[in-house]
Amino acid sequence: MSFKKIELSELKINPFDLVGKQWMLLTGGTPDSFNTMTASWGQLGVLWNKNVLTCYIRPNRHTFGFVENGECFTASFVGEEYREALRFCGSHSGRDCDKAKEAGLTPAELDGCVGFDEAELVLVCKKLYSDDLREDAFIGDEGLKERFYGSEPYHKRYIAEIVSAYVKE
Repeated sequence: MSFKKIELSELKINPFDLVGKQWMLLTGGTPDSFNTMTASWGQLGVLWNKNVLTCYIRPNRHTFGFVENGECFTASFVGEEYREALRFCGSHSGRDCDKAKEAGLTPAELDGCVGFDEAELVLVCKKLYSDDLREDAFIGDEGLKERFYGSEPYHKRYIAEIVSAYVKE
């Protein structure tokens, strides 16, 4: 598959559908060593006069180390025909299998990072900021801590500049 690099201003997307309903594959690492995971939490917007993507990764996820230790990562958005691949990548660990291969995804090198040939859109992101979500920072009692964490570790938040965008040609 070949990609065309575009300006972000050319995108006509609904970020709520793109992230929350379509989901994304967050991929960290290099073409020689990478891991991907499915994510449905995140934001697209502007911060510090930069176009940014914010994502959240639990430290016990295999992808965490790849994103944490690298300068960049990608967010790949695939069509509905890849829903099973997204489910697979969200429910299996790269510690136990080659998720991309087993999900039928073909790695593609984009600006030194890894996306997937099957993607309709790939955002290449350069990390700018990270911090840990904390239990004591929740405001009010809407049951979010209990519903989303319980015994699970809190996510780490990454704010990354979207340095390039690629669409299928």
